[in-house]
Amino acid sequence: MDTLKQKFFEKSSALAKEVKGLLKEHGDTVVGEVKLRQVYGGMRGLISMPWEPSALDPIEGIRFRGYSIPQLRELLPKAPGDKEPLPEGLFHLMLLGEIPTYEEAKWLSEEWARRAEVPAHTFAAIEALPNGTHPMTQFTIAIASMQTESIFSKRYSEGMSKKDYWDATYEDTMNLIAKLPRVAAYIYRKNYHNGEHIAPDPSLDWAANYAQMLGVTDNPDFKSLMRLYLTIHADHEGGNASAHATHLVGSTLSDSYLALSGGMNALAGPLHGLANQEVIKWVYEMIENLGTTKPTKDQIRTYAQATLDKGKVIPGYGHSVLREPDPRFTAQRVFAQEYIKDSDIVEVVWKGFDVIPEILKGLGKVKNPWPNVDAHSGAILVHYGLTEFSYYTVLFGVSRALGVLAASCWSRAMGLPLERPKSVTSDWLKQVIADKNA
Repeated sequence: MDTLKQKFFEKSSALAKEVKGLLKEHGDTVVGEVKLRQVYGGMRGLISMPWEPSALDPIEGIRFRGYSIPQLRELLPKAPGDKEPLPEGLFHLMLLGEIPTYEEAKWLSEEWARRAEVPAHTFAAIEALPNGTHPMTQFTIAIASMQTESIFSKRYSEGMSKKDYWDATYEDTMNLIAKLPRVAAYIYRKNYHNGEHIAPDPSLDWAANYAQMLGVTDNPDFKSLMRLYLTIHADHEGGNASAHATHLVGSTLSDSYLALSGGMNALAGPLHGLANQEVIKWVYEMIENLGTTKPTKDQIRTYAQATLDKGKVIPGYGHSVLREPDPRFTAQRVFAQEYIKDSDIVEVVWKGFDVIPEILKGLGKVKNPWPNVDAHSGAILVHYGLTEFSYYTVLFGVSRALGVLAASCWSRAMGLPLERPKSVTSDWLKQVIADKNA
């Protein structure tokens, strides 16, 4: 058993035992209250699931095992000569709750490189799809096609004991994360570069190898961006759609491949991960409409107001939980301020940050007028030559796999049950209200 796996077993066993005691002694303790607006409003804010890797505070933003994004940029191990954190270090933190050493992160890079071979039939499945198939559709199909490699599925069919579910899930998690950059890069090169694929370089770390296979090789800063990007998008607590979908599918004892494919289908929705595509599309449309790549703040203000007047939303602003600027937006802005000295698209994003929140505040009904992570990510990618915005959600998905699969390991180790909320009819709810009024 490898060291990471052994440490996870020890920590998860201890917590599972502690939770079992809590349930026995305090199982009937009330920890939340269901309101009618939550029943009809997508269960917004309903406390109903444990999630170990991260927690989201409306004011402070996301914290991974208690650490903020600025803290992670300082504390997580980095590649030699780089300033940005290695995503391997964040996975280690989410799985164990410990900041790893550089040696531990390097071991994880090497371990994922060892496990990264993609089955030939997955590439064949991607090739069989018609031209024009959205990259996220290709991504989810590719992930599901690799289910043939599932350790959990194989061992379950052989009669695996429940106490070993976590072990098989850990193996699937490690194998699947290892393969994702290769699959994602293959989709990119097939769609946008005539199928001229770039072989993986196992000597590189996980994010740098992905950057290499994408083909953005003329600027070494892109590897730094990918390390940061894949770190800050990795998790956003368990209630977001892709995390919850992965957890829900996994709770049926579907293996990690099927669970992650389900989660990526949720990420592909315009109200979730596809939003980053919508942001840069809106920026391009504004530039074309105004006839300049250097619009003034007044021009952006006028165009944004016109968007709202048409009954549309300004993509990249607002968040269902956050009530302050997204720390992930801020992290990308800090990166751009250091590495990108002259970019019209980046300047447009910054000018938008100066004027759009005040417009949204003026509506009097927007709870969060501040930019979220999607407001900035596309502009930086465009600067480095990754202009195909329909692909951006795949990048998001590669990163999000880190958090949701780390959480899947914990779900299996703690023996969390099949998720099965109770549904009710509107007539039932109306009767409850009538009874209360009576």
